Amino acid sequence: MKLIPLLLITLWFCPVSMARDLPDDTRMEWWREARFGMFIHWGLYSIPAGTWQEKTTHGEWIRQTAQIPIEVYDQFINEFNPLKFDADEWVRMAKAAGMKYIVLTSKHHDGFCLFNSNYTDFDIMNTPFKRDILKELADACRDQGIKLCWYHSIMDWHHPDYLPRRSWEDRLANGAELDRYITYMKNQLKELVTNYGDIGVLWFDGEWEDTWNHEHGQDLYDYVRSLQPSIIINNRVDVGRSGMQGLTKRGSYAGDFGTPEQEIPPTGIKGVDWETCMTMNDHWGYNKNDNNWKSSADLIRKLADIASKGGNFLLNVGPTEEGLFPQPSIDRLHAIGKWMRINGDAIYGTSASPFKELSWGRCTQKSVKGDTRLYLHVFSWPADGQLVVPGIYNKPSYAFLLAAPTKKLAVYRKEDSLIINLPEAAPDLINSVVVLDVAGRPDVNDPPIIFADHDIFIDTLNVSITSERDNIDIRFTLDESTPTMTSQSVTGSINLTETTVVSARAFRNNKPVSGSIQYKFTQAEPLLGVEARERHQGLRYEYFEGSWDQLPDFDEITPVKEGVISDFNFSPRNQSEYFGFQYSGFISLPETAVYTFFTDSDDGSQLFIGEKLVVDNDGLHGMTEEIGVIALSAGFHPIRVTFFEKTGGDQLKVNYQGPKINKQAISPQVLFHIK
Repeated sequence: MKLIPLLLITLWFCPVSMARDLPDDTRMEWWREARFGMFIHWGLYSIPAGTWQEKTTHGEWIRQTAQIPIEVYDQFINEFNPLKFDADEWVRMAKAAGMKYIVLTSKHHDGFCLFNSNYTDFDIMNTPFKRDILKELADACRDQGIKLCWYHSIMDWHHPDYLPRRSWEDRLANGAELDRYITYMKNQLKELVTNYGDIGVLWFDGEWEDTWNHEHGQDLYDYVRSLQPSIIINNRVDVGRSGMQGLTKRGSYAGDFGTPEQEIPPTGIKGVDWETCMTMNDHWGYNKNDNNWKSSADLIRKLADIASKGGNFLLNVGPTEEGLFPQPSIDRLHAIGKWMRINGDAIYGTSASPFKELSWGRCTQKSVKGDTRLYLHVFSWPADGQLVVPGIYNKPSYAFLLAAPTKKLAVYRKEDSLIINLPEAAPDLINSVVVLDVAGRPDVNDPPIIFADHDIFIDTLNVSITSERDNIDIRFTLDESTPTMTSQSVTGSINLTETTVVSARAFRNNKPVSGSIQYKFTQAEPLLGVEARERHQGLRYEYFEGSWDQLPDFDEITPVKEGVISDFNFSPRNQSEYFGFQYSGFISLPETAVYTFFTDSDDGSQLFIGEKLVVDNDGLHGMTEEIGVIALSAGFHPIRVTFFEKTGGDQLKVNYQGPKINKQAISPQVLFHIK
């Protein structure tokens, strides 16, 4: 019996493609089939190779992290001459590794362009090399049947019209116009999309600074799609990405797939396209001192893990200033390719595992003429030679090893498991793939799905209990007991009027075919409002300066300044790093109901209603959204939001949602203070 927080199910995120319509399956088909691609970060930053003065830990961000003045950094253009660059060899290595597409940095945050652009002199044609790298790579990809894709940074530290400036720079922003920069970016994107043939993906990045917004993102998405309707665009074109987790927050944001960075989601999410991008060591751009390489075994298992959750794997290489792949990268590509030549069928075109967890490894699957082929990725070879596939009710038809496809393996049933007899030795010590063909769609012992809008309610709550499995009978109880065949059968949704633990279980032929699952729904007394006489529009703010890794107790610190502000913005700040705010006042709510509050921040934030902490989004992180729910009566409620920024990007968004209120920013019209 497992009690799971309801909010993990009900309030995560919406598929990125909801920004336009339902996903375009035809447009996404090749990408879902590919599953494995190569990321290439290359530019002027490969010349210093991670070293500036005494520090050796820089990467592609070196101009920012080493605070190199633009006039100094720009001199690297006179040194960039990668005479050993061979596009055909790059593509051969990617293809041999089993990769189906390549994403190259056409322009990173430093603003340098690896292509021949009519709109800037800060490009490859003004280096000693004077060869269009993108054209050569496009030709090589086309010749070898690899899909070509471009990375392009929205953020541009070089262009005079891009805003904001770096906080440590003395470059004035006088006369800069972001709209003029956007026109420049669109002109370059037109070059990228129309000058090099069919482009598979436009992979945006650098969208997190507060000058970029949803309107800009949706407009750019629509513009690129107008140039090439078949192109796929990641979610970093808009502002809906949730930090390094990369998946898209609830709301109407543009983009076709999520982009987890340097991490793999804990589970797959049905109907959501996503791609984990990851380095082989600790840097995207070449760093000659970075020897912290992931092992080949680790990367092969990460590929299987990602595919088992329905995602793609975009694995990075950072070439040297000469245009060569580092030897450790080549070694790992070779090892992955060796595994993929035997086991690629277990990756390409597969979908997520039907199993929640497998103790010995992972599973991918394909639908084959109405039946199912399961690819069992065995990381831990069973010592007794018996592979237990737990909780599956399908009839098995055939089993074999991908490494020995002509040798049939014996399969038999033991209660609700299938047992496959394996040879004594694993064919691959990293990941041996066993193929198991079964009749019909996967029928595993997943419990029913219990769903409601919230796990708290005031008067009544409608709860649905459903399952996607065929030919089952769902039984439920409301007294914390485990359902049996004599328990009440689900005929639709149920209506709760008091705090209740709902338990559900699936049965077939009078026998349980799942475990029991429970959710607790709590009837809450709405927090009463307060009087707010002599109220005035706006919030009180206190502005602080300091260096923190988490939110301090602002009540114990003397503010640098204080006053009244319209909403949760940073306009009173004196600097763009090492600062904090405490906002306080009252929020007016139109009716008694359960309300959801959201903070989306870089770095940490918290939201309180009265003395209750509703949203905890503390700590050092990129843009990350956290949520909380609370039952509130109609009227005025004290609201307090705290925020701090250490270094890097800085942003705070405070949203709410309730009856007749779609998720939206808390408007200044409902925020008040008392003098």
